[in-house]
Order: sequence, then structure tokens, then C-alpha cells
Amino acid sequence: MTPDPADILFSPATRAVQAHYGSRDSIARLEARGHWKSRLSEDVMSFIRARDSFFFGTSSREGRPYIQHRGGPPGFITMPDRATLAWPEFKGNRQYITAGNLSENNQAFVFFLDYALPRRIKLWGRAEIIEDVDTLIPDIRTSPCYAKVERAIRFTVETWDENCRQYIPDLSKKTEDNG
Repeated sequence: MTPDPADILFSPATRAVQAHYGSRDSIARLEARGHWKSRLSEDVMSFIRARDSFFFGTSSREGRPYIQHRGGPPGFITMPDRATLAWPEFKGNRQYITAGNLSENNQAFVFFLDYALPRRIKLWGRAEIIEDVDTLIPDIRTSPCYAKVERAIRFTVETWDENCRQYIPDLSKKTEDNG
């Protein structure tokens, strides 16, 4: 049975903290209305397809977190359907922390941030390493990528959220000030 998206976001401990700080009732109303979804909207899919960068979080079986930047040319993230993302794993530093974590804990997190818009999208789900890259992302080896593709990641979205834009810094002002 597929878990309720809100149960993925809000553990019993999180709900207790929400109650302690006074936000539980408003969050519960959003939950009752089905605010959090497991399928991506067309708008969010378009946003993701245009990205050239994101952060990918995994953790070990013991819960040790790890976050890694992933990047490539716009369009390197493919979306075969409204609940699946796939991207190539380019040759890197050969530490394989992400791959090791996924071998024992498939729960993962994807974080997209666009400073210019400003916009951020958070995805919770499950991920797996795919060795047969050509089946998952057929055109990746012919695209103008800057590194060797070693494998791919398939990420199944369990729920997602769009954060408010508050506190996303306007980097264009920093560039103008420094420049």
C-alpha cells in the first residue's frame, strides 16, 4: 500500500514538534485537503526539465546523511512519467558514497533550487542504481555531455513540495555589487 504523502513528510516526532510550536492545526488542515501529492504537476515537470543542477540526498542504513551535487546540461534529467525522474551518473571522484547508501537504503531526497526565479522544489522518494543506462536514458550517450556516463539513477517520487520563496537570496544583486 502506498503511504499517504503527508506521512512521508511528517513523522510522529515532526507532528509533535509542530504541535509544540503551534503549527500542527494548520498543517493538519493541509493534510486533510490532500495538499501533498505523489504525482508531479506539468509546471513542476517543466521546471525540472530545465535544470542543469540539483542536490541529491541519501543516507546509510544507520541514517548517516549524505548530500551530493548533480549537474549536467539542461535536459540531462529525464522524466518518463509524472512520478519518475532519471539522470546519468557521470564519472566522478570514485568514492561511491551515494551508490553505497542506495545499496542498503533506497530512501532518497532531491532538492532543486533556482536563485533567479526564485523557486525551490523538494522531492521525497526512492532511488535505485541502473547499470543499463541505454535502456533508461536511450539518448544520453549521444548528447553533448562533458563526462563519461557510468550508470544512471531512477528516482520514484513519493511526494513533493514547493517551498515558499522567502529567504532565497537574490544572487543577481550580489553579482552586481561585486562587479
